Amino acid sequence: MDLAVLIYEATATFPKHELYGLTSQTRRAAASIPANIAEGQGRRSKPEFSQFLGNARGSLLELDTHLELALRLNYLTTSQHERIHRQVAEVGRIINGLIRSLNSAL
Repeated sequence: MDLAVLIYEATATFPKHELYGLTSQTRRAAASIPANIAEGQGRRSKPEFSQFLGNARGSLLELDTHLELALRLNYLTTSQHERIHRQVAEVGRIINGLIRSLNSAL
């Protein structure tokens, strides 16, 4: 959730002409990460939870790509990008750890 909030704050400064483009895509990818984790946790089986964690990881990688594009388009400063990227990496480690844990329990 902290990453999603960080993304919403960062994208608030994106150009208005990106509102329905990169801004929207970036925000949707960020919001999808905790939503997939929550939905997977609510499922009744470990394999389903693992599948939703895989979806969350996919959204995280999509988000990372959008952030790289935003940096290259100068919508984010290098400092903003580095700060966000550290959070992306941390969320990635958490998701990968959960997936490994679930897969070893199967």
